[in-house]
Amino acid sequence: MIFNLPTALTWLRIACIPLLIAAFYAPTPWSGVVSAAIFALAAITDAADGYLARLTRQTTRFGAFLDPVADKLIVAAALALVIERAESWVVTLPALVIIAREITVSALREWMAEVGGGDAIAVIWWGKLKTAVQMVAITALLLNQPLFGVSAFGVGLGLLYLSVLLTVWSMFIYLAAARRHFSA
Repeated sequence: MIFNLPTALTWLRIACIPLLIAAFYAPTPWSGVVSAAIFALAAITDAADGYLARLTRQTTRFGAFLDPVADKLIVAAALALVIERAESWVVTLPALVIIAREITVSALREWMAEVGGGDAIAVIWWGKLKTAVQMVAITALLLNQPLFGVSAFGVGLGLLYLSVLLTVWSMFIYLAAARRHFSA
C-alpha cells in the first residue's frame, strides 16, 4: 500500500465517522452545525482525493478500493443519524433506498471485476451528480436548523428525494451496462 495525499484524504473521511457521531450526540445547541460541518469536510475530501490522485498521477489500486468504501461508510452513518433524528418514514424510506443502492452497486462492481467486466460499470456522470446532490442533502439534514431564514431540513429533504431519483436512475444505468455479463 502506497501512502500519499489522496489516500490520506480517504482515511480522513473514515476518521470523520466517529467525530460525526460524537458531534451529532453532543448535548449542545451547536451539534447540528458541527456534525454538518464534519460531514461537509468529508464530502469535500471525497471530491478532492480522486481529483488529486489523477492530477498528481498517484492513483493506486488500494486507493481505488478504499475510496468507495469510505464513501459508503460515511454516507450510511450520516443517514442512520438523520433517520434517528427524524423518526419518520419520510426520511427513512429514501435513506434506505440510497443505502440499498450503494450495497447493490458495490456488489455489482465486485462481481463485474470478478468476471472481467469492471470497465463496463465505471463511474458515470449520473453517479457523480447523485453523489453531489446526496452530500448536500445530508449536510442540510444534519444541520437541521434555519439557514438565512430557510429550513435546512426542508431543503435537505427535497434534495434527498432528488438524490433518490438520481440513485435509482444511475443504478439502472449500471445494471444495463452489466447486463451482457449476467449470462456468463
